[in-house]
Amino acid sequence: MHPDEVDNLNHKIPEHMRDAMRLWIERGVPGGSFLNSVLCNDLFGAFGRADDINRAALGDYVSFLYWDAPSGCWGSPGKVKDWAEMGGLQGMGAA
Repeated sequence: MHPDEVDNLNHKIPEHMRDAMRLWIERGVPGGSFLNSVLCNDLFGAFGRADDINRAALGDYVSFLYWDAPSGCWGSPGKVKDWAEMGGLQGMGAA
């Protein structure tokens, strides 16, 4: 990840979720059910699976994904599946 993207991850994503988001973006390593729902653009699923901290930060997740994360790593179940199979940025030779 680019240093600016890491900085934004550290400011927008709750601390206990940063490693999971970083592993997802860099290597395509799936996180838990909450993160998967966020990445698949499933608001109802994400809200229902979130702890209190993540529920309050849902807007920050959206902002981070929209402005800072690679567009191929989120947005639909198909895109999430493809990202995992590719191995994230590392699989693209970009990490």
